[in-house]
Order: sequence, then C-alpha cells, then structure tokens
Amino acid sequence: MKVLVTGGAGYIGSHTARVLRRHGHEVILYDNLSTGHDFLAKGFELVVGDIGDEAKVRHQLGRVEAVVHFAAHAYVGESTVNPRKYFRNNVEDGLTLLNAALDIGVRKFVFSSTCAIYGAPDKVPITEDAPKQPINPYGVTKLFLERALEAYDAAYALRYTALRYFNAAGADESGEIGEVHDPETHLIPLALRATGKASSPLQVFGTDYPTADGTCIRDYIHVNDLAEAHALALDRLSNSEPSFAVNLGTGKGHSILEILKSVEEVTGRRVNRIEAPRRVGDPPALVADPARAQRLLGWRATRTLRDIVSTAWKWMQASSSG
Repeated sequence: MKVLVTGGAGYIGSHTARVLRRHGHEVILYDNLSTGHDFLAKGFELVVGDIGDEAKVRHQLGRVEAVVHFAAHAYVGESTVNPRKYFRNNVEDGLTLLNAALDIGVRKFVFSSTCAIYGAPDKVPITEDAPKQPINPYGVTKLFLERALEAYDAAYALRYTALRYFNAAGADESGEIGEVHDPETHLIPLALRATGKASSPLQVFGTDYPTADGTCIRDYIHVNDLAEAHALALDRLSNSEPSFAVNLGTGKGHSILEILKSVEEVTGRRVNRIEAPRRVGDPPALVADPARAQRLLGWRATRTLRDIVSTAWKWMQASSSG
C-alpha cells in the first residue's frame, strides 16, 4: 500500500516510516522541517511542505491510499503560552489535511494522538473509557481532531485509528536515527546529557508525590514498539475493520528516580541533578492499560526500560560524534 506519513521527518514519524517499509508499504514522507530533520528521512522520498498547504497536500494524497498523521506541535508548556499556534496547526491545518483526504478519496487514516487527552485521571492504569478532560491546549487540540475523525467516520465512512501514546522514548537499534528535539524536554535524553562532566544539572520536579520514592511515575514506551503499532493499525484498517482508538503503553510505570538509576547503570556515569518544586498540573502517575491494543491489534510492547535507555544512549553517542 502507498502511504503518506505527515511529520515523517520527525522523531516518531521517521521510526514509523522504517517499520512501515518493513511491512511492505511504499512510504512518502511529508514534513515542513520546522521541527523535523531531513537526515531522519534518508532513504525515503521527502516532500517538504505544510499540511495547511491544501494544493500541495491534495497532490500528494492523490498518490496514496492511506495517511499516517504525525504533523503537529507537541510541547505542552508552549501550548499554554501560545495556544494560537497549536489551534492553527493541530486543528485548522489538521482539518485541511482531513478534508483533502476525504475529497481525494483516501479513506484510511492513522492518527497520532496522546494520553494528554485524559488530563489528570482519577484512576490508573488508564483505560480508553476514562473521561477525556485535557488540562492544556495541546491535549485539547488532539482531542478535537479525534472528535472530527469520529464525525467523519459516521458521516463519510472514513476509517481511522487514534493511537494514544504515553511517553515515547529510545531510538532505533541501528543507532542511525533517534530523538532530536530543540528544545529537548524529554526526561531520558536530558538525563543522558546530565551525565557529562560539563553538563548542566537535571532538574527533578517534585520529590514529595504520593509515590514509593516521591517522584512522578510515567509509562515509557520504546519508539519502535510505537511504530509497530502504527503498522498493525494500518493492516487492520486495510481489512475494512471498524474505526477505533487505543492506548499505547507498556502498562508499567517507572518513577523519575528509577529512570535515573537505569541511565547511570547504562552509562556508568552519575546523573548530575538538583531537586526543584513540582510543576503545575503534573499528576503523580500516568500509566496505560494497553489491553485493548493487545486485543484489537495483537500488539504489545516488547522492549524494556533498559532497552529504551541503551538505544537512546547509543543514538546520543553516534549523533554527537557526527
């Protein structure tokens, strides 16, 4: 199948492109390179453009049978201070893409959603039926597009899968591609950087949470496990199965201090750290219930926390050396 991967030169998009190709799909990447990188797209056809550029998007959609949609702004903090940017790109431009797909006749759509749509849930692990109460504009924009997909499915028979990620981490085992963000906000690459002799200390936000060691607990999932789920979701849609939404996580949470311990074991270096106050809106624990993904997709995360940290470290060493 020919597939258009929007945001395909980004972190998760580039890993998914490789997995889709291994599943036998012909992949075209579409990215404006505002946060993506052309070297992550090496070996693929890359079309540089915005998803809000209707003419360009329609032309590319005319070449494919399905869309895997990653192109979105995804910094929670930024979304609170500049919501206009997020609603324009994630909602307005997302609808441009969705409407163009509908007009062209593309009826298979895999959407990169997020656990941020749940906000601060009362219960963990989190099931797909938990209340959708996002607490930041980023989560609101993702939930908006999920609602649009539901409506388009009912009205126009556009089949979709919404994949709600928990904490993506790690890098491809080859060491050829990995996480590249500017600014970097994710814990594991920041912790790896903080092992350097001249590095700035890592801030640990909150050590007084109601958890075993006082630090936040999150569900970390390897980026290639996430990528595999996208390929399986596309396969299911290809078999004319109904639309659905699933959580993608391991079902197991790790605290910040557990992450730092794993980083120190993998690198053989101490993580330079300082304690800082809690961040507003950070819940004590966010952990997925991945049972529905296991049932509908036959999918489960296979890589461990050690795998996540080891591949991220391998990528960081390879990228820093050129």
